[in-house]
Amino acid sequence: MLQHFFNDLIKQDVKSFLSKRGFAKKSLNFNKITGNLIYMFNFQKSSGNTADNVMFYVNCGIYSAELAQIQSREILTAPKESECHFRARIGQIAESVPDRFSITSDTNRDDLIKTLLSGLEEVIHFYDTMTSVRSIVDYYTSGPFLHLGEESFHLLLQSNDVAAAQHYLKALQEKHGTENRWSIFENKYKTIFNKYGVEFDKH
Repeated sequence: MLQHFFNDLIKQDVKSFLSKRGFAKKSLNFNKITGNLIYMFNFQKSSGNTADNVMFYVNCGIYSAELAQIQSREILTAPKESECHFRARIGQIAESVPDRFSITSDTNRDDLIKTLLSGLEEVIHFYDTMTSVRSIVDYYTSGPFLHLGEESFHLLLQSNDVAAAQHYLKALQEKHGTENRWSIFENKYKTIFNKYGVEFDKH
């Protein structure tokens, strides 16, 4: 019964809402292709579901053909969420929405739909600000996050934005420089800087 609730939610409410915004459905994935970017929503059912409680996550992703190229990977037209370059749970972007939704016999369908769709709307607004591969890189370098570090340095140095690359490196050094694993990352980053003939500052 609750599984029917979930299926109807995806097939009717979510599909209707996202298709109006340019997303095409394939199984539990909704993709929208714009230039070299693919925006995605993935609905992931929890492995711990029971007849009395159906839980699911909403994963958000952006796939970049340019970053796939930098990674020397095949460029995909229908990537999985795990193959996206930007990845987040819906609650990380739309903070008023839970990371995990739960459907029980007490669930109010209208309330759940309202919360879910408002979260999707908020993520779409966020996607509207992520209009290029540089947007993805800027998101992770401003963290600063180690995720996509090598790809980000390649992209920044390829486009001759040495100042941004050095700023990102300094921020990573301050955040992760005391960790045991830092020397591994540092060596990788140094190789990339050398490739583009840019001085690598080890401070």
